[in-house]
Amino acid sequence: MEPFKTLNSKAVPLMGDNIDTDVITPIGRVMEGLKAIIEFAFEPLRFDESGALRPDCPLNDQRYAGAKILLAGDNFGCGSSRETAVWAVAGLGFRCVIAPSFGDIFYSSCFKNGLLPIVLHRTGVTELAEQAEDGGNEITVDLENQNVSNEKGRYPFEVPLLRKEALLSGIDDLGLIQRRMNKIVTFEKEDLRRRPWVYLVSNPLP
Repeated sequence: MEPFKTLNSKAVPLMGDNIDTDVITPIGRVMEGLKAIIEFAFEPLRFDESGALRPDCPLNDQRYAGAKILLAGDNFGCGSSRETAVWAVAGLGFRCVIAPSFGDIFYSSCFKNGLLPIVLHRTGVTELAEQAEDGGNEITVDLENQNVSNEKGRYPFEVPLLRKEALLSGIDDLGLIQRRMNKIVTFEKEDLRRRPWVYLVSNPLP
């Protein structure tokens, strides 16, 4: 994965609440493969009944072309445990999603796919969205120092320590384990010395 350190970008304000994984990746498109997952991401919001792009959808607004930050409402990515939803968001070019809250599984899957989900208070997200809608300033996401900022303000955020390390280094869960392998082996050797009975196998199966 590409390391995530500091991101400077325009932001797309998609502020509806409860945008779930069925909206982000409709099941019919999931069955068609990765190309369709990305091409038709957010299909119910981006396309009308005839299949034409909706001009009123922020994701179709050329003012935000090339944006790498998505601003969203409460409970973004809720619904079924569909990792394809994260693939779709990343496939549209986003590296960061900022929302007041996320669906738990979507939040976890973001980190595993190089996407940074940031939880900010609703007021902060709304302020950033209003500024973006005005044609807005670029937003800076500083993962190392854990803050989001633009010309009008700064918003600190929390992130799990190991997830932060993985994103900064561009490694996945396996990479985190490998990085700590020496510590794991040292612990196991010391634990074996102190508590050898824990490692005994009693009544093994034939």
